[in-house]
Amino acid sequence: MVEHSAPDLDSLFHALGDPTRRRMIRALAGGEKTVGELAKPFAISLAAASKHIKALESAGLLRREVRGRTHLCRLEPGPLASAHAWLGFYETFWTERLDALDRLLREEDARKTEPVPQPVTQPVKGDIP
Repeated sequence: MVEHSAPDLDSLFHALGDPTRRRMIRALAGGEKTVGELAKPFAISLAAASKHIKALESAGLLRREVRGRTHLCRLEPGPLASAHAWLGFYETFWTERLDALDRLLREEDARKTEPVPQPVTQPVKGDIP
């Protein structure tokens, strides 16, 4: 497992914890966008969009470049790879436990469907063989 410092992951998960910022990240996956283009799908001001963008910038998820009066934003996917690596540990953790639970349940089901042995009865005196 790749080790990452807590503040990096903290700011990353804080940034990803907001649905508006997650949608902005998704939009940036299609290529660079202006602040106005990122704000357009939401009923928010450019100032509010800028606050979201600053949170994404501080988490390292996007880079903003100023070209004249235009602010262009570009996705920086590196921190997403860090989050994926961190979450991968827990994916393995839960997969192993769920696989063990599945094995136990299958074994229990197999025991329930095994035929029950019938008791052997001794002939009673007077029975016809």
